[in-house]
Amino acid sequence: MRETTIYLIRHAIAEERGDQWPNDDLRPLTEEGMSRFSNGARGFFTVAAPPEKVVHSPLVRARQTAELLARAVERPLPLSVMDELSPGYPPSEVLSQVRKLGDLQRVALVGHEPDLGHLAAHLLDAKRPLAFKKGGIGCIDVTWGRPPRGTLVWFLPPKILRLLAD
Repeated sequence: MRETTIYLIRHAIAEERGDQWPNDDLRPLTEEGMSRFSNGARGFFTVAAPPEKVVHSPLVRARQTAELLARAVERPLPLSVMDELSPGYPPSEVLSQVRKLGDLQRVALVGHEPDLGHLAAHLLDAKRPLAFKKGGIGCIDVTWGRPPRGTLVWFLPPKILRLLAD
């Protein structure tokens, strides 16, 4: 059976919801969020091989996070949008789309909570979702059986990722 390493990445710190951002899809990252995630991405690449592709939700904050991740490596990382990484999609639909990406060894999925936590729990057959902090990353090795099953390799909060960059 085919295996894929999936990096689940929650978007970095974004602007607060409110009157300034009536359309939540357009809320961008804060300057602090961009700076912290850029450092965290450098730490990420001290413990992980770069993904072959970075896939993100269509929301601005996820796209910006994916772009920061792609800039943290020496070679260009291809980016693409996956609607199913938007809030509200069930894990089965996300995994169906990931399978369609082809025979990748490593892929990064940049999305939102609580959906990433539910996706991780689904893959790990866990009773409760994992709680991703903004800018946090989990690494799961997935075997593409029916159903797909994963093994948690590591799960790092953003503070640890930033410490790894130092």
